[in-house]
Amino acid sequence: MRAVSPRSIRGEFRGKLGSFAVDVNFVAPATGITGLFGPSGCGKSSVLRCLAGLQHLPGRCEVDGEIWQDGATFLKPHHRPIGYVFQEASLFAHLSVQDNLLYGAPHGQTASTAEAIGFDEVIELLGLSKLLSRSPRNLSGGERQRVAIGRALLSQPKLLLMDEPLSALDRLTKDEILPFLERLHARLSLPVIYVSHDISEIERLADHLILMQGGRVLAAGPLGELQSDPKLPLATARDAAVNLDAVVESYDATYGLVALTIGGGRLLVPSPPSEPRTRQRIRIAAGDVSLARDAPRDSSILNALPVRIVSASPLNASEMLTVLALRGGEARLLSRLTRRSWDQLQLAEGIDLFAQIKGVALAPSRGD
Repeated sequence: MRAVSPRSIRGEFRGKLGSFAVDVNFVAPATGITGLFGPSGCGKSSVLRCLAGLQHLPGRCEVDGEIWQDGATFLKPHHRPIGYVFQEASLFAHLSVQDNLLYGAPHGQTASTAEAIGFDEVIELLGLSKLLSRSPRNLSGGERQRVAIGRALLSQPKLLLMDEPLSALDRLTKDEILPFLERLHARLSLPVIYVSHDISEIERLADHLILMQGGRVLAAGPLGELQSDPKLPLATARDAAVNLDAVVESYDATYGLVALTIGGGRLLVPSPPSEPRTRQRIRIAAGDVSLARDAPRDSSILNALPVRIVSASPLNASEMLTVLALRGGEARLLSRLTRRSWDQLQLAEGIDLFAQIKGVALAPSRGD
């Protein structure tokens, strides 16, 4: 059996849940957010329940060097140091917000330490200070879910499992709660497995991705690598894009432009004022990347980066998908172009050229 790094999460589960067959094997980092993504009914929640011990399929579960399940061991759910956030908040209606938050906390553990998350820290991270005395009956959907996340954190988990925590919320409420999840990501080292069938949530939050289909794992790896893999459905989708983590270099108040550095390049993007060294997640859609043989001049497009064609494949009778590597860095981009343009420019794998980026979407600042 292959050795797994102690700073890893390993899940290996095989069997049937009713008529549904599960056959998964993955390794994810025991830090940051790992997105568990795929269409509805592909087995994402079943995998999460296996990690939690709520369902028992033959296999192995190892978290940061601890064996929770193997051929000889099966820890029951209450013996696994997990926090679990469901689609519905499921708060205790007869308790105040504060009492809900403290319900699962170890007795006497309220202050932050090197190993524990403190009550005041959770309140600050999730913006709950004005809600503590209120009843869950008087909370909005987004507020209820923030309380549920806080309760899970205060149980002092070694692993936080989130099962489509935003799926029951409308778009405006999702947009309200996402910044709080980003703040948790930026401030806490706690590993999170985040289940969603909404790729926009995964793109905004996840560092690592487990891609599922039909009860199996198609691929697992860093988010950007899987997004730019032409063999996977993310790259061939009509809305294909690559997400990159950038750092603010400077801000031009005259034109309202932020200068961002990424692996192998520099981008100018319209943005509100941003502080230097702030981290930003950016999204570049394949349809917003055009190719030029020579460095563009006198163009309204602000960003043209030197790239090399790593691979190219036909999407259909009229379009090509190219994977581009930024020269001088490891970042990858996708470009969707017509086969006519491919032929007229006499493009081929290995050619150096320039990627003109017509649009860059910025997620809110992720902080330090």
